[in-house]
Amino acid sequence: MSAPKARQAPEVHVRPYWELRFDADGDPDPGQLATLLREAPQVRDLVVFAHGWNNDRSIATRLYDRFFAPFPALAPRASLGYVGVLWPSMRFTDERIPDFEHTATTTSVIPRTTLDKGTRQGLVEAFPRSEPVVDLLARRLEEQRDAASAFDEFGGLVRQLVGVGPTVSGADTSEDDGPHSTPAMLHEDTRAMCLEFAAALETAAGPGAATAFKLPGGLAKAWKGAHELLRQATYFAMKRRAGKVGKSGLGPALGRLAEEAPLVRVHLVGHSFGARLVSFALAGMPNSVRNVKSVTLLQGAFSHYAFAGRGALKGRQARVDGPLVACFSRHDTALSVMYPLASRLAGDDRALVDLGERWGALGHDGFQDVDGAVRFTLADVLRAGVPGAGCVSVDAAQVVRNGSPPSGAHSDICHAELARVVLGAGRVTT
Repeated sequence: MSAPKARQAPEVHVRPYWELRFDADGDPDPGQLATLLREAPQVRDLVVFAHGWNNDRSIATRLYDRFFAPFPALAPRASLGYVGVLWPSMRFTDERIPDFEHTATTTSVIPRTTLDKGTRQGLVEAFPRSEPVVDLLARRLEEQRDAASAFDEFGGLVRQLVGVGPTVSGADTSEDDGPHSTPAMLHEDTRAMCLEFAAALETAAGPGAATAFKLPGGLAKAWKGAHELLRQATYFAMKRRAGKVGKSGLGPALGRLAEEAPLVRVHLVGHSFGARLVSFALAGMPNSVRNVKSVTLLQGAFSHYAFAGRGALKGRQARVDGPLVACFSRHDTALSVMYPLASRLAGDDRALVDLGERWGALGHDGFQDVDGAVRFTLADVLRAGVPGAGCVSVDAAQVVRNGSPPSGAHSDICHAELARVVLGAGRVTT
């Protein structure tokens, strides 16, 4: 009997294409970076895309292949090259792969209580020397003990896993992006937070979701919320990591690129936490670098105040020699419901809608409180073009609209219309 064929990894079909991998500290793969620096001068415009949280290499590569596919036909006269950024972003393998096919179904995914084998292994890989803690978390989720002490222990284990510090801070509203901050969800009453997350899962599912998604009351509901608390704590840790990889990794790499290939025009694109990554790369670029000609943020999973006067990235839009575009959609329930809840600050006990206004995500409603920022619909910019500079919010709800609960349309980004936004923002010859 012949041996089974090895499963082939997904391939990105556009050419030339380079992969650029970073570790959790922002250090690039030296061979990949050397190859990019050596070969990049063959192109005029380089599109650099960073994936979001909950992606492994296979899913990220599939995303890049689908998103880049329309570019050659949309810009046949352009000298284009493509870079897929890969960074260690934990994936909960018991979740559906993002809906790249854009089916308009509302099929629900019933929230899990226990951790599957793949997620357990992913947690161990994402958080070094964490296997004993992960084993205890998995055991507590399986036992579902009806005691306040069980939830208190679970909360302590989650804090230990993600390595939080004493400071309570959840949004991008200060320059502190280091390891000594944590959202209030990890310092409050754990059982109450679990119930709050369970309620948020139902809200994100929406009235059209299948009845099976609705959670039972009492103990079962609390422990399903505990699973979501762990997922959101991991989400917070990956949010922090995306900023570090951008600032310490991609930013300096763009500086090297400016030295080795000064005529190459760079166009940064990021999805979800990848949008945060490429944004923080602006803070990590050497002051003299001006090779970034546009930035397009797709469903950005970070604060809509990040570039405002009180934001962690205030004024960084000036590092872009062109526009900084944020595409957003009201259909993205991952950002409209789950993000503001997970980002809430200490002592902030307001309703979800109020949290969304104060601590909302860029991918839900665009730039807030940024001087000179303008807002358009997708139809507007496709018809008249993207402004040549400054912060531009683009309501992309007409295409970013399909997906399943609880994330909604968060991953519905592979559209030719959005490729046209990237090309238009960068003034790429078409």
